[in-house]
Amino acid sequence: MYFEKCGKINTVETVELALKVAKERGISYIVVASNEGETAKLLKDCAINVVVVTHVNGFREAGIQEMAEETRTELKSYGFKVYTSTHALSGAERGLSNKFGGISPIEVMAYSLRMFGQGVKVCVEIATMALDGGLIPYNEDIIAIGGTGRGADSAVILRAAHSANILETKIKEIICKPRQW
Repeated sequence: MYFEKCGKINTVETVELALKVAKERGISYIVVASNEGETAKLLKDCAINVVVVTHVNGFREAGIQEMAEETRTELKSYGFKVYTSTHALSGAERGLSNKFGGISPIEVMAYSLRMFGQGVKVCVEIATMALDGGLIPYNEDIIAIGGTGRGADSAVILRAAHSANILETKIKEIICKPRQW
């Protein structure tokens, strides 16, 4: 499925498509990017293992986590795992690039993935983070849901690799993404 535009307007359809494909293919894990919890809440009662990956603490404002503690508690009450960690495709390298100028290899990878759209880049990133955090199984296809800004507009089937071997990640299928971003 290709959406004409990116962003939050595609969230419900992206989640529905991801769930449909997961059930058809017997995929038992969905990793979803969710800054404030709204996208993740759409997966309630899906009968699939859900891992919610938030923005890193301090993403918008130093020392602040965007997802409210009440939302995190609510998502956990659904049986979801909620994970916050350093972003796999920026992290400390972006800090060095910002300080000294230039660009790092991991940032080149992130920009290359953005050629498919911001949401596809997010899908790879959150799957890597979830695998590094031990929240999804190694060497198993999963579905990742990401987006451009708020909401979701991309879903992919992939087999994540640990960040130490990120080039071994396999994007198997793009379920949906926007044509424009």
